[in-house]
Amino acid sequence: MGLSEIAAGLEVTAEQRDRGVATADETGGSLADRLAPFADELPCKPADVASLVEAYAEGASVGRAAAVAGLPRTRAAKTLYLLGEPVDPLSPTARRVVDDWLAGEVSRTEAKTLASVGESEFALGVYVATHDPIEGAEAVVADALAVEDAADPLRDARSSFDDLV
Repeated sequence: MGLSEIAAGLEVTAEQRDRGVATADETGGSLADRLAPFADELPCKPADVASLVEAYAEGASVGRAAAVAGLPRTRAAKTLYLLGEPVDPLSPTARRVVDDWLAGEVSRTEAKTLASVGESEFALGVYVATHDPIEGAEAVVADALAVEDAADPLRDARSSFDDLV
């Protein structure tokens, strides 16, 4: 029995409609306006945060995005962390060392030496260990940091399931 015999008599009776992505939030305002409710919790002004996030979303490194926004690099990294980005310069071992320092089991000098990081990386690691991301702020910037699907330039060169039938 072949495919044509198996498929004999089958027909499509309904079509699926593409309804797009449902949006129920108020994202019509600028990013700075949407970040305004979190201004007290952010380490810099919402307009600076918006510049930082936009540069970061375009693919700039944390340092370059900080320069675009006119912010110190560590403050930019803290801000991105508070917005839900996984910005942590410490390895898992270094994080355990920072936890030991925070618990008072080792001195700061010893912890920094054991973590094998510089002063700013250590400070950022401690900040990450002692602060939580701002609840709700991640959703505000998620669309700005989303990666759009690029059109596949080789789509026509590949066969599809329909080519087999």
